[in-house]
Amino acid sequence: MPDLFTPLTLRDVSLRNRIMMSPMCMYSAGEDGLATDWHLAHYGSRANGGVGLIITEATAVEARGRISQGDLGLWDDAQIEPMSRLVRLCQEQGAKIGVQLAHAGRKAWSALRGFGPVTPVGPSAIPFSDDWATPHALTADELGQIVNAFAVATGRAEAAGFDVIEIHAAHGYLLHEFLSPLSNVRDDAYGGSLEKQSRLLLRIVDAVRGIWPTSKPLLVRLSATDWVAAGLTVPDQVEVAQWLKQHGVDLVDCSSGGNLPIGPPDQKPGYQVPFAEQIRREAHINTAAVGLITTPEHADEIVRAGQADLVALGRELLRHPHWPLDAARVLGHDVKWPRQYVRAKLV
Repeated sequence: MPDLFTPLTLRDVSLRNRIMMSPMCMYSAGEDGLATDWHLAHYGSRANGGVGLIITEATAVEARGRISQGDLGLWDDAQIEPMSRLVRLCQEQGAKIGVQLAHAGRKAWSALRGFGPVTPVGPSAIPFSDDWATPHALTADELGQIVNAFAVATGRAEAAGFDVIEIHAAHGYLLHEFLSPLSNVRDDAYGGSLEKQSRLLLRIVDAVRGIWPTSKPLLVRLSATDWVAAGLTVPDQVEVAQWLKQHGVDLVDCSSGGNLPIGPPDQKPGYQVPFAEQIRREAHINTAAVGLITTPEHADEIVRAGQADLVALGRELLRHPHWPLDAARVLGHDVKWPRQYVRAKLV
C-alpha cells in the first residue's frame, strides 16, 4: 500500500488516508457568517473525492475578526446548524472534517485593505503595511475576551459535530501577530520574549482543550518563518511546537509567511516541506506539510520519508476535487469510489 493511503489515527479519530484539504478562504458566506449551499457543494465534492481530512476555511470567532466580509463564522449560535449540515454531508462520504478557528487581528477585512466597519485589533499599534488601518493594541482585559471567544466557538464546533479543530496561528493573523517580534512590541506579559509572545496562543489552546473532547484532536497552524532575519525562525517555531504539544496539541500544520506584505523568495513544489520535517523531528509532534504539492508521487514520498504525517493540498484540490481517487490509481492502489461514480473508474 502506498504510504499516502495508510490510515492515520489522532486520538480517537482515524483518517482513511494522509491527504488533507488545506483551509482556503472562499469569500462566499454572507455578512451573517452562515455556511451556504455553495459550501455544501464545495466541501462535499472533496469528501466524495476521497480526501481524508477536510479543514474548512478560516472561521471567525468574532465578527470583527473576519479576514473578509464573506468569511464563515462561529461567533453566533445561529451558525451552528448550517455547519452541522456541512459536517454530516462530509462524514457520510467517509471524510473527517475540521474547522479552522481564526481571528484576523490587524489583517481583518483585507478585501477593504484593513478598513472595515470597526477598528482592527492587534498586539501593538502597528499596521500590516502603510496603506492598512492601524490596529488598536489589545489590553490585558480584552485578551481575556479573545480567549473566551475561542472557547465559546469551540463549544459551537462541538455542537456542529466537527471531528477536529485547528487554531489558526499563521499567515499574519492575530495569533501569529502575537508570536512575531515584527508585530508585537509589547512590554507586558505578552511580549518581549518568545515565551511571552506565545502566552496568548497557549491560553487559547488551554481554553479550547478544556472544552474540546479529549477523544478529538487539536491542530495548530503555524507560519514556520517570517522570511526575514528579524522575524520568527524555524527554531523559534520548534520551541513553540514543543510547548503546544505539552498543552495538548496533536499536530502542527506547517506553513510560512503572511506577517509582512512580502512572499517567499523561492516558491517551488514542496518549498515548505522542510519546515514540517524539522518541526516533526525536533519537537516530536505530528505535522502536516503544504506548499505547491501536486503529484501523487511527491505526496507519497513526503509521508514515506517521514517528512510529515499529513500532506495538505490547496490549489490542486481546487483544480481537481477528486484528486485522491486519481492519486490512488497512479500509485497502483485500489480505493473505494462513491457508488454513483463507479462506472467511470479506470482499472
